[in-house]
Amino acid sequence: MTARVSSSATQDLDTPGPDVLADVRNHIGHLTLNRPAGLNALTLDMVRALQQQLDAWAHDPRVRAVVLRGAGERAFCAGGDIRSLYDSYKSGGRLHEDFFVEEYALDLTIHHYRKPVLALMDGFVLGGGMGLVQGADLRVVTERSRLAMPEVAIGYFPDVGGSYFLPRIPGELGIYLGVSGVQIRAADALYCGLADWYLSSDKLALLDERLDHLEWHDTPLKDLQGLLAKLAVQTLPDAPLDALRPAIDHFFALPDVPSMVEQLREVTVADSHEWARETADLLETRSPLAMAVTLEMLRRGRHLALEDCFALELHLDRQWFDRGDLMEGVRALLIDKDKTPRWNPPTLRELDAEHVASFFHGLDANGN
Repeated sequence: MTARVSSSATQDLDTPGPDVLADVRNHIGHLTLNRPAGLNALTLDMVRALQQQLDAWAHDPRVRAVVLRGAGERAFCAGGDIRSLYDSYKSGGRLHEDFFVEEYALDLTIHHYRKPVLALMDGFVLGGGMGLVQGADLRVVTERSRLAMPEVAIGYFPDVGGSYFLPRIPGELGIYLGVSGVQIRAADALYCGLADWYLSSDKLALLDERLDHLEWHDTPLKDLQGLLAKLAVQTLPDAPLDALRPAIDHFFALPDVPSMVEQLREVTVADSHEWARETADLLETRSPLAMAVTLEMLRRGRHLALEDCFALELHLDRQWFDRGDLMEGVRALLIDKDKTPRWNPPTLRELDAEHVASFFHGLDANGN
């Protein structure tokens, strides 16, 4: 995700810029993220183009539903264009402030949209991509889908509503996904409730054809559900997280991340030992501060309304570029590419509980 924000992206509703394509066919508004070379990573111009088009279609009686997709076969959306935010912050700009405010507003728009939204989650769906799809009414995955909230790997926390949708996954699975940042595939996405339908990627063209000829009745959502029921399935066998669920529910309910790693390293049961060791190793590569703040954020978010979760994330955002590990994570992984971030603190043992708690100061009981 090295592309910079382009000033050439237009916000004209009739001619969306090349990074966002818009088309209406058979009463369906099709929105396509069109930066395949950059894995369709979101820029501020793209966020604004999507928001304006959705606002226009919300009041357009000719449009009965919206379909979201990404161009190319590699990604729906691999997140926000973090490199551009890094460059802006380093040069004293405010892009990082505007981006998160407007991105979260777009995600909320989708959550509350007055017409059904169908999200085609083909390829990578990471970070900001998850923010776009988790408010959709119908979320479709394929065999190429790779879903994750991987922010802790770059010293950040799972935002874009992650504090709402992750802790609402059954058991401690969402805590595991947020604290570890691991990717999951289609079967696990359905198992976790992060997707609704599975459709083989070779049927996407057929789905488009059927959408173009769909006969509409009184309820567009039911019409779309009926179409998907003929082409897709809602469960897949052998979801890996199903087998791991008892272990995940145990370890990721522990009080803090150091306790999780310590107990994971003590596992000797044959069928869990390898997963436990690999998970402990992975957690020790992540930003200790990001994981600790993520854990607290997700546990708070479990009891908050959607809007309050976004307010909580924005509260953290406003501190994170100055006080968090994001700038160092981006430097190590995207700028210098030495892959040796100097986290602060460098290890889980050096985490200070009061420092972690300080990121949440100033919030009321509703997270505001």
